[in-house]
Amino acid sequence: MIMQNRRLIGIVITVTMLLTVPLIAMQFTNEVNWTLSDFIVAGVLLYGTGLLCEFVMRKVTKTEHRIAICALILVLLLLTWVELAVGIFGTPFAGS
Repeated sequence: MIMQNRRLIGIVITVTMLLTVPLIAMQFTNEVNWTLSDFIVAGVLLYGTGLLCEFVMRKVTKTEHRIAICALILVLLLLTWVELAVGIFGTPFAGS
């Protein structure tokens, strides 16, 4: 139980630190220009992915299945992030 909570705390701290990178960068350069909605979308994607992987780690017992499901979740995060960033697939989801 303690290990699961440590992992959850690690996920929350890691995502929070990742979200502070563009926030800090915005203070030093005009190259990074995130709006509040950018932070909200990134937060939902990152926290959602982390919490979903944590759920899988707690509920799925076979290690091979854990790895496969978490890998799929991470691939979906990557594809969603890329689509939102550059519209690689040209879906209306990315504003194309």
